[in-house]
Amino acid sequence: MATAIDFYFDFSSPYGYLASVKIDALAAKFGRDVMWRPILLGPAFKLSGNAPLIGQPLKGDYSKRDFVRTAKFMQIPFQLPAVLPISTVAAARAFYFLHDQNPALAKTVAKALFHRYFAEGVDITGVEEVVAVAAQHGVNSATLAAALADPAVKEKLKAEVAASLAASVFGSPYIVVDGEAFWGSDRLDQIEAWLAHGAW
Repeated sequence: MATAIDFYFDFSSPYGYLASVKIDALAAKFGRDVMWRPILLGPAFKLSGNAPLIGQPLKGDYSKRDFVRTAKFMQIPFQLPAVLPISTVAAARAFYFLHDQNPALAKTVAKALFHRYFAEGVDITGVEEVVAVAAQHGVNSATLAAALADPAVKEKLKAEVAASLAASVFGSPYIVVDGEAFWGSDRLDQIEAWLAHGAW
């Protein structure tokens, strides 16, 4: 069986959101699965000396326009959140907790969280909102709320973030196909070509 594609992303990343809508269907065209790997960009930014795009001089205003334009081009619903970036610790912990039990459900909830934030403009920082979104997909609210405070779940996310840094992940989305890394939602066409024809 072909190796799964690694899809690293932060739930606070507009380009991560845009890639999340397309990546599974793209991979499926070539018989590939996608391993979703939520991360926290804060540690990567600290290591690389980078900062959230929207807060950077000159680039910030451009990025706001580009998020909207790119979403329209990709025909993906989008509205710029009132607060960006946000902490996505609760969302990422929820994903890994659910993934250990039901990977398909974890992915479904991740897509719903992305949509809630970037298509509906609702802040998903808080545990309450993350739990509410997950509950819409059959997740027990009390169980998930308790899990988000579980030291084992916290350590799982820390380990995944550390592993992403060890793998040189520095942005979102960061997609790895057979050892070849592609950064950004604007690399989906290159990824498709790579899957179809291999290296060039």
